[in-house]
Amino acid sequence: MRWINTRPSRGAQLALTLLPFVLVALAYAAGSAARLAENPYDKLLPSLAGFADAINRLAFIADQRTGEYLLWSDTGASLIRLLCGLGISTAIALLIGMLIGMLPYLRALLAPFIAVISMVPPLALLPILFIVMGLGETSKITLIVIGVAPTMIRDLALKALELPREQIVKAETLGGSSWQIGLRIVLPQILPRLITCLRLQLGPAWLFLIAAEAISSDSGLGYRIFLVRRYLSMDIIFPYVIWITLLAVVMNALLDRLRIAVFPWSELEKQA
Repeated sequence: MRWINTRPSRGAQLALTLLPFVLVALAYAAGSAARLAENPYDKLLPSLAGFADAINRLAFIADQRTGEYLLWSDTGASLIRLLCGLGISTAIALLIGMLIGMLPYLRALLAPFIAVISMVPPLALLPILFIVMGLGETSKITLIVIGVAPTMIRDLALKALELPREQIVKAETLGGSSWQIGLRIVLPQILPRLITCLRLQLGPAWLFLIAAEAISSDSGLGYRIFLVRRYLSMDIIFPYVIWITLLAVVMNALLDRLRIAVFPWSELEKQA
């Protein structure tokens, strides 16, 4: 029997999925116990009890200075910036990507430019954005758009180019205009890819957001992580990193569920 043809059962698949997480948790617990046994005040690998105490202080006890629950206020600030950046990027990518994929003249005009822009390291532009746009929300959201939109545009343009030419020819034969072809033929077929593309850009979007918040902000998850790093507060940094990861995982899962619910045929196409 070849390994390539064997598939795990549901129980085995669940066990294999959980195994790496369990091993990482056990390795951390062992390392933490060893370090704390040598030095009870060690900050590098706090105990699980230390994590629980930090989470309780941040999430369920109001800050004495501001009266806010820091974890939730930081989460709200970061999510607003992230969703604004991703929303703008999605709108831009859908419009420009579809037009580049459909219209040869626009493809010749914009495709090379977008390809070059997508190669620019977005974090290198952050000082320029702060100088030009200031230290407020606009520069942070713009960084996300610059970092995410060009890649999404290229991906959607390629998807539009991959559509069977026969569909375009048939629509033209039936008298369809360019706009009708775009709205009725191209748009429905690239929307599932748009959601998938958005899922793939969640990681980079979080990266750009945290970088911007770390440099200039007074709230947000990235701001809090870089604020407490000077005190070596790993009991706060680790939970914040895990919380950011959990938010990204939930957003990814919700987007995938949305794709399946709105475009169920895309799941069948994916399996085929």
